[in-house]
Amino acid sequence: VKFKACHLNERISFESSDPKFGVRPDGSLYAQREVANLSEPIQFMVTARGSKDTHIWETTVKLALAGHTLPPPINQIGGEASFHLRSHHNHYPNPRVITFPRRHQRGSSTNGLRRQKRDWVIPPINVPENSRGPFPQMLVRIRSDQDKEIEIRYSITGAGADQPPSDVYIIDPVTGKMSVTKPLDREDRASYHLRAHAVDVNGNQMEPPIDLYIYVIDMNDNRPEFKNQVYNGSVPEGSKPGTSVMRVTAFDADDSTMPNGLVHYRILNQSPHIPIPNMFTINGATGEISTIAAGLDREKVSQYTLIVQATDMEGSLSFGLSNTATALITVTDINDNPPEFDSKTFLGEVPENAVGVVVANLTVRDRDQPHTPNWNAVYRIVGGDSMGHFTIRTDEITNDGRVTVVKPVDYERNGAFMLTVVVSNQAHLASGIPSSLSSTAGVTISVLDVNEAPVFPSNPKMIRFEEGVPADTTLTIFAALDPDRFIQQTVRYSKLSDPGNWLRINRTNGQITTTAILDRESPYVKNNVYEATFLAVDNGSPPATGTGTLQIYLIDVNDNVPVLVPKEAQLCERSRPSSRINITASDADSEPNAGPYVFELPSFPPSVRRNWTISRLNGEYAQLRLRIPYLEAGVYRVPIMVSDSGNPPLTNRSMIRVKVCPCDEHGDCTAVGAVASASLGTGAIIAILICIIILLSMVLLFVVWMKRREKERQTKPLLIDPEDDVRDNILKYDEEGGGEEDQDYDLSQLQQPETLDHMMSKPAGVRRVDERPIIPESQYPVRPTLPHPGDIGDFIIDGLRAADNDPTAPPYDSLLVFDYEGSGSTAGSVSSLDSSSSGEQDYDYLNDWGPRFKKLADLYGGGEED
Repeated sequence: VKFKACHLNERISFESSDPKFGVRPDGSLYAQREVANLSEPIQFMVTARGSKDTHIWETTVKLALAGHTLPPPINQIGGEASFHLRSHHNHYPNPRVITFPRRHQRGSSTNGLRRQKRDWVIPPINVPENSRGPFPQMLVRIRSDQDKEIEIRYSITGAGADQPPSDVYIIDPVTGKMSVTKPLDREDRASYHLRAHAVDVNGNQMEPPIDLYIYVIDMNDNRPEFKNQVYNGSVPEGSKPGTSVMRVTAFDADDSTMPNGLVHYRILNQSPHIPIPNMFTINGATGEISTIAAGLDREKVSQYTLIVQATDMEGSLSFGLSNTATALITVTDINDNPPEFDSKTFLGEVPENAVGVVVANLTVRDRDQPHTPNWNAVYRIVGGDSMGHFTIRTDEITNDGRVTVVKPVDYERNGAFMLTVVVSNQAHLASGIPSSLSSTAGVTISVLDVNEAPVFPSNPKMIRFEEGVPADTTLTIFAALDPDRFIQQTVRYSKLSDPGNWLRINRTNGQITTTAILDRESPYVKNNVYEATFLAVDNGSPPATGTGTLQIYLIDVNDNVPVLVPKEAQLCERSRPSSRINITASDADSEPNAGPYVFELPSFPPSVRRNWTISRLNGEYAQLRLRIPYLEAGVYRVPIMVSDSGNPPLTNRSMIRVKVCPCDEHGDCTAVGAVASASLGTGAIIAILICIIILLSMVLLFVVWMKRREKERQTKPLLIDPEDDVRDNILKYDEEGGGEEDQDYDLSQLQQPETLDHMMSKPAGVRRVDERPIIPESQYPVRPTLPHPGDIGDFIIDGLRAADNDPTAPPYDSLLVFDYEGSGSTAGSVSSLDSSSSGEQDYDYLNDWGPRFKKLADLYGGGEED
């Protein structure tokens, strides 16, 4: 590519829009990488920039395989792409003209190619992003060859024209000038595909639509952005140079195939600068950080901070944009420091016989990372404790070693221990790290003498005796020894446990004697062994107590008679081969004083051997059966003599209760036979009959009493007709009274209060005169439950007399005082009523009504006051 009409007085740089191709400074085009496919023409843009001003030149390059006809672009002359100058105002003074191709008919050609329309390619339109205008800015002009003959109207369609994003590109329908209306952003949209149309004024298509490809030229307007502002990585201490640590990544929104989007990495700063300022390096293209020098030591520097810079334009600090991020590199620990004791010797002391106590504390130092396997200490006793009295446990927090007693020590045997202890880590030392001499120490442990409890030499102690040993028999001497050999002490004995209270012990010498007969068959004896526990107490300060167990094995003697088993059985009344009873015996004694047993029938009474017989099965069992063919059903008590095998043997006369009953064909006792065989005695039958007679007598007496009571009620009626007896009846009146107004009563004033508390609490002089007087009620005569008919009259007279003389009986003999009721009363006024003194009516009869009407008689009758 070269310039047309240009003197090239300044240095020009070229850029290709296709990363597969590059342009040398002399303008020659070359392939930067292998091109896999050229079956279709390749088209891309070449941009030229001046170094002193802002001029930009562009051209389109189209490549095809040799032998293919390649129509020259409109702006290509003589096979060379010519550049059009674009000024710093970012507009095209000489816009490119795109002409609709002529219609060619299919015809023959010498090379046999397809019609030329398929080979005709419209060069792409390249528009730089972020253009400053002015807008609209003209890009190209579209025209038709027929515009000289007819009037043509031009239009464009596609995304950016009539489709979202709309109105980015517009076209003058008359002149065909296409313009861009606003700045473009390649990161938002890198290319546009439009179609140009040519029609006449009537809308008839005059040219086939042509495709317009618009590419947005990338500008370096985006800085590289790191994915994270802080990156964390780690590397083991002591790592060799070249060890990979971590990778940082930055992204540039610009075209990654152009220098605008190619990012280069570098390390700006390392902190701290120990042991050297440049302990790490970074791959400029990939961002991978690795070590460049040896000497990483976690104990000196545990973390490094790197400031990493990413710059586009392939790292050009003059033209590129930059951004920074922080990389934190943690130096991880390895076991390169063995643990060391703080002292070569440690001291401790322990009381004898103590277990589980800490006797010494071993302290170590380890510069590795705390609470990791490289730091955790492991202690081992390698000498001075052949019997395993001690162990060393590690404190998880402080890493100290706690020397602990796990087996009691005896002051009388060993007064001190000299232990050799070695410490190491849970993790092995790193390769090439030697162990330290300070990892071994000595521990001296002194044993403190304490008062030890007396010890029974044999505990438990077993002795053997025959059962039946009488009281006050000496069994053994159960003495204890005092372990404190260097101190003279006295031991005293006492009894702690003696379930049967059979034994006693001498307080001073431990002699055991019996206080009762030893019985092997006692429930206190388990498996022929009787066990008792004794105490031995010394006189030390404080006193110590030892415990000893004495076990007495009791040898069995034949002192228990055998007992027949079973106690009851059932047998058919007729002798059959299968009708027999298996019997055995139980003996509290053990072999050889128990079985085999001997079973015999006694000679008295004679009926026993006459009716029954016994046959021996083995040493433990025998069979009892009938000797006679038939025995009447019933219950029989058969005596049997049982003897054991002791020396001498013991014999016991036992009774077996045999129920003889009729049996069915299977030899089973029938239900009737079972009842018959279970015949009751005469006394039981008489008792049952007496109970039945007493029960019947009680029922009969109850029935007779009820009949007599009913008869008395019928023979003693009242003197008056029950219907006329008003004592216990409710009187019914047919009078209904007045209308609804007369029935609007306040019945609460007529109810008698249950208590007089509200009256008793009122002060004197305030009580209403129509209230019930507060005086004791009169005692009326008590009515008998069943009065004699002749007493009815006297009873009525006495009740009437008591009622007449009772001032508390309602209605009360007092003047009713009414308060002002107010207006609106439903009752009429009574103020118009007046007493007549004409004497037309005689009220003297009121004096005959008794004391309750005395006040009324005085008011209306006149009396002495008249």
